[in-house]
Amino acid sequence: MTDIFEKYKDKLPGAILEEIKLESKSNELTQAEIIRALDESVKEYEAALIAPGEAIGIITAESFGEAGTQMTLNVFHFAGVAEIQVTRGLPRLIELFDARKEPSTPSMEVYLKPEFTANEKTIRRVASFIKEMKLQEISSEISLNIMKQSVDIDFNEEKIKLYGFKKEEIIEKVTKDLKNVTVKETKKGITITSNSEEVNLSMLYKIKENAKSVLIRGISKITQVLPKKEDSKYVILCAGSNLKEVLNMKEVESKLTTTNNIFEISSSLGIEAARQAIINEALSVIENQGLDINIRHVMFLADIMTQTGVVRGITRGGISGEKESVLARASFETPINHLIDASLTGELDNLKSVIENVIINQPIPLGTGLPGLMSKMKKEDKKGAKK
Repeated sequence: MTDIFEKYKDKLPGAILEEIKLESKSNELTQAEIIRALDESVKEYEAALIAPGEAIGIITAESFGEAGTQMTLNVFHFAGVAEIQVTRGLPRLIELFDARKEPSTPSMEVYLKPEFTANEKTIRRVASFIKEMKLQEISSEISLNIMKQSVDIDFNEEKIKLYGFKKEEIIEKVTKDLKNVTVKETKKGITITSNSEEVNLSMLYKIKENAKSVLIRGISKITQVLPKKEDSKYVILCAGSNLKEVLNMKEVESKLTTTNNIFEISSSLGIEAARQAIINEALSVIENQGLDINIRHVMFLADIMTQTGVVRGITRGGISGEKESVLARASFETPINHLIDASLTGELDNLKSVIENVIINQPIPLGTGLPGLMSKMKKEDKKGAKK
């Protein structure tokens, strides 16, 4: 059995061979049937290969361009009754392929481990620990006390009881976050005073503003959470994204949890995960619009964006601005700058790609322009030459 598959290892990818091997075992195929299946797979595989010299870049561009004209602008998807807003349509594709550091509407889908999905109460409790809770949200009043030169904060007792906060916990968080201050407990909440020798109104106002944004509980940047049941699994939809911190929670199922921030995925899970996330996000947007683009075009773009080990956008500061050819770089948005820089450094263009050959009116290295032709000259007969 192994000898059969060894003969085909140069003809088919390993993944396809493994799949045929598993299927042949489960279906108890004979040796003749396995050979037939392998031969048919080779035919299908070779038929699917791109012909040498095929202009795949142009085909991918027009495949996206044609569908892009049918996409609607400013499309927002609302997840559930709490209306967690997520950008869809053409704007999402643009920010995805531009590789923008922050999505316009960052969001996450957080899945929990089975032991934490027993009931809705447990899920809501976990969700409350994910959502960022700032001091301002649990306070009824934050005011300046000019006479005592302090910032007085009155707590909202209902929220304190609802979320199970303790004053000691809040004091510890505020003291840790605000430098060079003293925090004391009062009847209604806490009071904050500066440890500086000279205290003025401007300093007190700064302490007041900084105190509002002190993170008391939860994960920073997660501004909204919405527990939801999808099929048999519970998922917590989040407005905002902080993948690294969320994955550190013991309740979270790291294998299923996702974010729409490609750079967070790249830094936490690696470039291969970022590549797959680009593919998934692009296909999700395309399918959401009811359009159909072959996955190979999406995979090709994702490969181009991640081939160097970091995520790069298809912009003048990314892929387009880092091409080897001077003329190819000059053909995109800022030609003068590229030509001047190349002139100053004495850069050489070997004219190996498409754009630079179009610019100087030469045949492009695609299709019939790819192969070079040589003619074999017949040697002249020396005897005939003497006569």
